[in-house]
Amino acid sequence: MGLVVQKYGGSSVADAEGIKRVAKRIVEAKKNGHQVVVVVSAMGDTTDELIELAEQVSPMPAGREFDMLLTAGERISMALLAMAIKNLGHEAQSFTGSQAGVITDSVHNKARIIDVTPGRIRTALDEGNIAIVAGFQGVSQDKKDITTLGRGGSDTTAVALAAALDAEVCEIYTDVDGVFTADPRVVKKARKIDWISFEDMLELASSGSKVLLHRCVEYARRYNIPIHVRSSFSGLQGTWVSNEPRGDRKVEQAIISGVAHDTSEAKITVVGVPDKPGEAAAIFRTIADAEINLDMVVQNVSAASTGLTDISFTLPKTEGRKAIDALEKQKAAIGFESLRYDDQIGKISLVGAGMKTNPGVTASFFEALSDAGVNIELISTSEIRISVVTRADDVNEAVRAVHTAFGLDSDSAEAVVYGGTGR
Repeated sequence: MGLVVQKYGGSSVADAEGIKRVAKRIVEAKKNGHQVVVVVSAMGDTTDELIELAEQVSPMPAGREFDMLLTAGERISMALLAMAIKNLGHEAQSFTGSQAGVITDSVHNKARIIDVTPGRIRTALDEGNIAIVAGFQGVSQDKKDITTLGRGGSDTTAVALAAALDAEVCEIYTDVDGVFTADPRVVKKARKIDWISFEDMLELASSGSKVLLHRCVEYARRYNIPIHVRSSFSGLQGTWVSNEPRGDRKVEQAIISGVAHDTSEAKITVVGVPDKPGEAAAIFRTIADAEINLDMVVQNVSAASTGLTDISFTLPKTEGRKAIDALEKQKAAIGFESLRYDDQIGKISLVGAGMKTNPGVTASFFEALSDAGVNIELISTSEIRISVVTRADDVNEAVRAVHTAFGLDSDSAEAVVYGGTGR
């Protein structure tokens, strides 16, 4: 039996009963002969409550102190879980991110992991202990400040530790039974996927699937760490995410892996851009200098009479104000006429490596949207993904229509979201 890294989300450790239930599952893995490292998120909505508290005290809290505050939630979870395990007769030691050797860059609120030096974790395991690590946090390499990893940071912590410790598997425990062909809160007949490739999971994650975050999957693919996504509320097998199916099981790659959606983005249209070399570069350099990540980009055909064009792009809603301010400062230099901002949009994505060799997928996708009366504003494609932007109000209907059109609906019982969040 090898080393296993388990990660438990906030819904799994939301209260004392949840913590005790998780402790029993961890002890069971230990009894089965595994060395066990556990990564925990903050209890329930603790992080959101801390953010709200910070905003009440200061409208613009300093990044360093904000990170110091937010990491408190995970420290509470890890200590309580260690207590619960000891109450079951097993030894457990809890560690903060810095104590666990999670070393990051110096960007507060969205730091990236540079290295993991898990010496203290190794020692704890060698002594026969279960190691409990606070997720979502690390320590900066230069200033030794506490940092947080941003949304989905605990998943990334777990995979990074699994890679550093050469773990057999990284188990991500959540409040659904695995990865589904669509969000089970939107599509009740969504099917659980038994196995999915890193490539397809990356596309689903980047397109809005919440069960795993893009950074976590990318880290796992880079170090070839199999991920097993399963529920902490049931004993069912979940979804394996890896390069190849596990063991002797032969799972044929589906044409379509799933339908993802995202309503957390906004759209900015730069109106009246001179259609000449360098203009688009100037726009996107301005956005890059503001440290804003973009998603979809579309440039309209230039109007012959004016020589002007419009450029539209999508970005996180939380970055909308910053992007508008940055572009307005460069308006004279770039020479555009105006900006339009729209945060009432949604993105629907069809993902599947099999679509590369199956003609008609694109036509069926757009026919399904048309039959559902959904209007399309932007289109973006890759070899294994088609994404469109629609009105936010149309997203749920669009997801259900596409899911049904591609025969993804399950014939069995409805999917269960045990904790109500899908994370």
